[in-house]
Amino acid sequence: MTPESHSTTGTHDPSLAPPPGCPAHGLGPGGLHRLHEAEDLSELYEQLREQHGAVAPVLLHDDVPIWVVLGHTENLHMARTPSQYCRDSRIWTPLLEGMVKPDHPLMPHIAWQPICSHAEGDEHLRLRGAVTGAMSTIDHRGMRRHINRSTQRLVNRFCEEGSADLVAQFSEHLPMAVMCEILGMPEEYNDRIVEAARDMLKGTETAIASNAYIMDALMRLTAKRRAKPEEDFATHLINHPARLTDDEIGQHLRVVLIAAYEATANLLANVLRVVLTDPRFRAQLSGGQMTVPQAVEQSLWDEPPFSTVLGYFAKQDTELGGRRIRKGDGLLFAPAPGNVDPRVRPDLSANMMGNRSHLAFGGGPHECPGADIGRAIAEVGVDALLMRLPDVELECHEDELEWRHSIASAHLVALPVRFAPKPPQDVTQKPGQTQVPQQRATWHVGTPQPQPQPQSATAPEPQQPTAPQQPASAPAPATEPARPKGAWRRLLRWWRGY
Repeated sequence: MTPESHSTTGTHDPSLAPPPGCPAHGLGPGGLHRLHEAEDLSELYEQLREQHGAVAPVLLHDDVPIWVVLGHTENLHMARTPSQYCRDSRIWTPLLEGMVKPDHPLMPHIAWQPICSHAEGDEHLRLRGAVTGAMSTIDHRGMRRHINRSTQRLVNRFCEEGSADLVAQFSEHLPMAVMCEILGMPEEYNDRIVEAARDMLKGTETAIASNAYIMDALMRLTAKRRAKPEEDFATHLINHPARLTDDEIGQHLRVVLIAAYEATANLLANVLRVVLTDPRFRAQLSGGQMTVPQAVEQSLWDEPPFSTVLGYFAKQDTELGGRRIRKGDGLLFAPAPGNVDPRVRPDLSANMMGNRSHLAFGGGPHECPGADIGRAIAEVGVDALLMRLPDVELECHEDELEWRHSIASAHLVALPVRFAPKPPQDVTQKPGQTQVPQQRATWHVGTPQPQPQPQSATAPEPQQPTAPQQPASAPAPATEPARPKGAWRRLLRWWRGY
C-alpha cells in the first residue's frame, strides 16, 4: 500500500477521522492507526473490522503503510495464492521508495533472506523440500520421550522450592532443550542460548550480538556434521539431494530453531495460564472431559503464538476483502484477529475441540512445517508438568499477570505458581534400563489358592504336605497381587520416557 493508494482505498474519508472527544494518540497520516502504539491490539482489530471490514489499512513504525488482514477466509486466500502474493519483500513499494530505513525496528522481519520462507517457485521447492525431508526423519516417539525427560529435568530444578515462575523456569526453556536435541547439538543447550534467543526476539541493542552467538553455534554444528554425520536433523538437512550450501544450512537451522522456539514458548505459557486461571478449564482436564491435546488446540484458537506475521506482498494489482490492493503493497498475515472472525466463530465461548482450522500455523506453501513438533512439546510438556505437580496453583491474582506486547505477539512476562515441595526424580535411566523383578514360575492373578492340587495321589513328593500350612503372610503369595501393577507402571515409565 503506497501513500498514493490511500485515497483510492478511502482512508482520506473525513468520516474515518477520530470522533469528537476521542484522543488522537495512535493515529497517523490519513487518520490511520499506528499498530505499535495501540494499548490493546485485540480491541483495535475489532474496531478496524467494524470500520473497514476484513482488510484494513494501518501504519507500522515510521508511518510505513501496510494492510492488516482481519478475515479468516481472506488470510487463507492470501497464504494459498502464490500467484498473487509472495513473501519477497524486495518488491515492497515502501522499501523501494526508501520509506523503510535500514535501522527500521522491524527490519529483521522485513529483510529478504535466501531461505525457503522467502523463496518462490523452483527455489522454494528446493529449499522447502530439504527442510520437510529432514523433518520427516524425526522419530516422533523418541522425541516425545525426550520432551518428557527434559520436562522432568526442568521441574527438578525447582520442585523442592515449592514455588516457581513457569515462564522463566519452564516455558522459555523446554522448547530450546528439545530443539537443540532435534537439531543435533544437545551440548549447546544452556541458559545462555535461551537468553540469546529471547534477546534477539525482543530486538534490543544487543540483538545483533545474540544473533551472532546463535549463528556461531549453528555453523559449528554444520561443520561438525559435514565431517561426522549423525542421526539428527542437521545431518539429514546436509545430506538431502537438494545439496544446500553451508550458509543455506546454517540459515535454515536458524529459521527452524527460532521459529519453533518462540511459537512453542508462547504456546506453553498460554496453555499453562489458562489451566491455572480458568476453573472450567482445569475441571474439564481433571474430569476427563478435555484432554491436554484438545486444550492445546483451544489455546491455538484463542491465543495463537504469533498474532501477526510480516509479511506478504502483492505481485500484481488485485482485490482482497473488498479492498483494492496494488502491486507492491504489503500485508500482515494476522492469525489473532482471523481466528475470532465472526463469520467462522459467531460465539467465542463455543468449544473448538477437534477443530484444527485455525490460522496459528499459517497456510499455503509457507505453512509451518514444524506444527507437529510444536504441538508435541506443548502437549507432553504440560501433561508431564501437571503429573509432577498436580496441586500447582497461581501464586498471584490473575489480574496481576503482565504481558510484553508487540505487533508480532503477546508474550506472558511471568507465571508465578506454588505447590507442595516434591523430591527430584531420577531422569538418567532410559526405559530399557529399568530393573525388572525376577519372573515367577507360576503366574497368579488375584489371591493364590491356599492348597495346590497334587499331581499324583499315589506318589506324593515329601514336601507337598507342608505347602497348605504356609502362612498367608509368606513373601511369595503376599507380593503376587502387586506384580501386574508393577508391569503397568513400567509401561507408563517407558511411554513417558523415564
